[in-house]
Amino acid sequence: MPACAGPFGATAAVCVWPRRAALARSLLPKHIAVAAVANFPDGSSDIERAVRDTAEIVAAGAQEVDVVLPWRDLAAAPALLAAVRRACADLKLKVILETGELKDATVIAQACRIALDAGADFLKTSTGKAPVSATPAAARLLLQAIAADPAARSRVGFKPAGGIRTVADAALYVALVREHLGPVAVQPTRFRIGASGLLDDIEAVLAGRTGAAAGTPY
Repeated sequence: MPACAGPFGATAAVCVWPRRAALARSLLPKHIAVAAVANFPDGSSDIERAVRDTAEIVAAGAQEVDVVLPWRDLAAAPALLAAVRRACADLKLKVILETGELKDATVIAQACRIALDAGADFLKTSTGKAPVSATPAAARLLLQAIAADPAARSRVGFKPAGGIRTVADAALYVALVREHLGPVAVQPTRFRIGASGLLDDIEAVLAGRTGAAAGTPY
């Protein structure tokens, strides 16, 4: 299991496959959440499969479920997400929209609406398995959807994932969260970055070393 705590602090959560969730929970300190993926990575419209994954995650003692919305079949998404929400009623639910595959802004907005209506606690851009993962343009659409919903704007979080490698990359998303949800949302309960490859650059910057990706001192 990758390091989850370093010299500058601990990660908010460690995300694993459902079959690894029980092991992760047994090894991690209580203040680090265990998240596991359901309906991953393809986002099928098979409700039974998604619920089965979710039940395994719940039984393992994890705290968070990251479910992939069936982005190829949005008509199937409300029923699937509702079933998953019921299956993990007491857990944090992060809905992965796979925005790089949805592409169109109107379709992404529709997917956001479906996820929020289903009771999502976070909107997440990507699985990290598609050719296009997180982008500032997609992030803005997700944040706009959260900010425009009175029931979501002070509760629902945002998570860009995939392709975020440097502190400079991450700073773009921090700025977008501040712009749309306010500074109060820039905390682990409302904002996460799904990018394990970012850690080396964060630690290099905080230690005063050369930024790993930039190649120049910060």
